[in-house]
Amino acid sequence: MRTFMSPMIPDLAAHPVGLSIVVPVYRGATTIGRLVDALSLLKPVGGLEIVLVNDGSPDNSGDVCRTIAATASLPVTYLEHARNFGEHNAVMTGLRHARGAYVITMDDDLQNPPEEVVKLYNHARLGGWDVVYTRYAEKKHEGWRNLGSRFANKVADALLDKPKGLYLSSFRCMSAMVVREVARYRGPYPYIDGLIMQVTQRIDSIEVMHLARAEGRSNYTIKRLISLWSNLATNFSVLPLRLATFAGVAMGILGLLAALMVVFEAMITGTPSGWASSMTTTLLVAGVQFLILGVLGEYVGRAFLSANGKPQGVVREMIAPNPDRTPARSPEDALQ
Repeated sequence: MRTFMSPMIPDLAAHPVGLSIVVPVYRGATTIGRLVDALSLLKPVGGLEIVLVNDGSPDNSGDVCRTIAATASLPVTYLEHARNFGEHNAVMTGLRHARGAYVITMDDDLQNPPEEVVKLYNHARLGGWDVVYTRYAEKKHEGWRNLGSRFANKVADALLDKPKGLYLSSFRCMSAMVVREVARYRGPYPYIDGLIMQVTQRIDSIEVMHLARAEGRSNYTIKRLISLWSNLATNFSVLPLRLATFAGVAMGILGLLAALMVVFEAMITGTPSGWASSMTTTLLVAGVQFLILGVLGEYVGRAFLSANGKPQGVVREMIAPNPDRTPARSPEDALQ
């Protein structure tokens, strides 16, 4: 006879607020105000707070966020990085200042409708999930960005211990327990999803809407995507090192076979031939060797920077929530 245990649902009363929303801000001066206004209308169970992290944005996002923190109708925490550290680094800073029983991370570009926040929160809260990701029936990113996202998820399938086919979206909900454990990581190259997979396997996903970008263009470039893949590959897996080992073994076996062929040819014809083939083999072996050295160098370099205390993020300024403002609460709270 099998016994089914109900999931442990976090006690909202044990936290200052039911839901925290962490938003990394970069070139978001024209959209962040509209996002906060829309979020302010939500009434999630346990109340709502917002954590804005300005990741060294070159526009006037800082001024806009300060105004929001001073005038918003719900608690808003504003944090400003001293320079641009990257989206995942900004999210890590935000997670350390989130007080909710659950924390949702979302971008500042309005591509994730604020109306989907409560749906995501309730799915995690009522289902007892540690983490809930979102997936999209149709993504409104540019074509190259969609290809990059699919490639990143394929890489994650190979390198991370995650449910197969799970789409890793930046619009996700995490329980306070997961947030606490993820925030323990202090290395300079965080990858949020890799850290999540090291903490829990109680993960689900739901389908939500995805809108076209409201303003401007994506802050993700090819360089940023390559950096993200590098963080994933070298910080949370030793598979690249194993592949380098396999490549070395394969080239060794190939070299041995080629040597036997040369000896055999010398015995038959007396003079081995093939300057072109020799040069090709030399270049191929040298290329594999340099590839292996590059992989090793990436690991060693990251270990060196981590050991020398390269910061994950430096907070230049913090504006705490106004204590006179209470979190936006739902009618259900009055019944608790």
